Amino acid sequence: MKKNEVEIYYFPLLLIFLIMSSCSVEQNSNSKDSIIYLTQDVPVGLNNDGAAASIPESQIGIVNLQDALIDYAIDTDNVGEVRSLNFEQFEGRLAKEWYFDKQNLTWTFKLRENVISCAGNELTADDVIYTFARAKSVTGAAPIGWFLSSVASIKSFDNEVLSNPMVRELGDEVRKIDRYTVEIKQSAPNKLFLPALSTFGIRIFDSVEARKNSSEEDPWSHNYINNVSLPGFGPYCLESWSKGNEFIITANKNYYRGEPSIKRVIFKRIPQSSNRFIIMRMHQADIAYGLTPREFNKLSEFDGIKVVGITGNQNLFLHMNYQTPPFDNINIRRAVAATIPYKWIIRNGYFNQASIWRSLVPSRYPGAESKFDLKWNGIEKAKEILSSEGYSSPEDLLVYKDSFKLSYVSEKEDILAPIATAIRTEMRKAGFPVELDPIPLTQYGDRQLVKRDLPFAINSEEKPIVVDAGYAVQLFFASADAGGVNNMVNYSNRNVDDLWAKARVSEDEQERFKLITKIYKYLEDDIAWLPIAEYKTRWGAKENINGFVWYPDNGIRFFDLSMDSK
Repeated sequence: MKKNEVEIYYFPLLLIFLIMSSCSVEQNSNSKDSIIYLTQDVPVGLNNDGAAASIPESQIGIVNLQDALIDYAIDTDNVGEVRSLNFEQFEGRLAKEWYFDKQNLTWTFKLRENVISCAGNELTADDVIYTFARAKSVTGAAPIGWFLSSVASIKSFDNEVLSNPMVRELGDEVRKIDRYTVEIKQSAPNKLFLPALSTFGIRIFDSVEARKNSSEEDPWSHNYINNVSLPGFGPYCLESWSKGNEFIITANKNYYRGEPSIKRVIFKRIPQSSNRFIIMRMHQADIAYGLTPREFNKLSEFDGIKVVGITGNQNLFLHMNYQTPPFDNINIRRAVAATIPYKWIIRNGYFNQASIWRSLVPSRYPGAESKFDLKWNGIEKAKEILSSEGYSSPEDLLVYKDSFKLSYVSEKEDILAPIATAIRTEMRKAGFPVELDPIPLTQYGDRQLVKRDLPFAINSEEKPIVVDAGYAVQLFFASADAGGVNNMVNYSNRNVDDLWAKARVSEDEQERFKLITKIYKYLEDDIAWLPIAEYKTRWGAKENINGFVWYPDNGIRFFDLSMDSK
């Protein structure tokens, strides 16, 4: 029953049957320690160095099956519906203690003993060595492990690794001291060292199990990890994985922090958010992610269901590829910026559950101040700019019609299609030949992270998972030869690269702040990205599920959750 009034929904009988059947599993959500989690997709791959590494569903699989050496502590002062992290304090995970020799730029990590993987193997220093050796091999489709090690200034994880196969073997920069002790050397001081270790990209592999599933052609088990399982020391073990359908994890009974309260999590792929809404409204699932703002608002009105959320780092921006004409022309970029209906998007796309994002840094993050100037706003201004560039009529831009195919993730059609349509409408008024181009999430991720050939796109998938404005520079805006591993728009500005080279090793916080502020001024002037909106990370859940914590990758750690008795 609805809390305040009865509302009748009319569905085709077949649709109801199909939706209910999609949640029919051996152990359903009525079990006291098992939950059904609805998403737009299940993990596409589990390889942190794979093409699917940028896809949120893949990241949530990784962080529940593997564990990090260290992580941020939960903020005890935050007692809201969703707790946050204390980004000034780290806790040991697989490492029980660590210390830094500043004079020799050396970190020493003492590992916990008797930490057992899902395969029954004990954590040792060899697993840490394997993890960093795998990262330095850069044999995956996307070198995320190398990138994060480079961001942390780990010695010899520099850009030469990408171009020179002779330097890809791990040396003494990550060294085993004894069975439970590892030493890691840096090439320079860097405040991003510990934050980088907390991310999904440097989680520790069960090396024994990984090697068992390697081959001569694939010595680092990329194929096995992308398609079969992920060997790790996390709170959950993989029970089954049907790509494009279902992903089931079960509690690791030997987990060193204690067996999770939630014993079994069933990820169900329900591509349409409207169907996820229906299933939740009918109490046939426990948690749903990725509903539209309108659906979240509606869902909160039903008995036994709550909607929880926090403004973390989720955002919407427009992606214009510098290697695709005419987006290599700054005036074309300015003309595009002038057409964006920001207020309409906030009001009608997000139902006022978002704000205009005038920055390239999430508002929750400490770091450089960044304020985008919207002085180019307006259709007439866009026409004026285009005319000055020799495009006085819509026909003049038809030579670039393929460049103006506006791509977005088709699985997010319910949220993104209205926004994309509004952008197309306004841009066409100015003379741009925009057509919509929804593509599957897997294709979008591959073209963005690996091929980097998307000309024009709406992006709501990206966020800097290290809470630092400088890290976002290294990840998204550094030139390819300066280590910009996810520079999806092929942006390149030597001033940005040079300033970041100084900022990343600066031990003076004020100097670092000034350098990063200068960097963001270049990014704003160049419109490296066009920020549009910043919105809440939200989940719909049954009222008896508690313990939600916001992490920078926006993925639930099911270990944090508990379920009250009904």
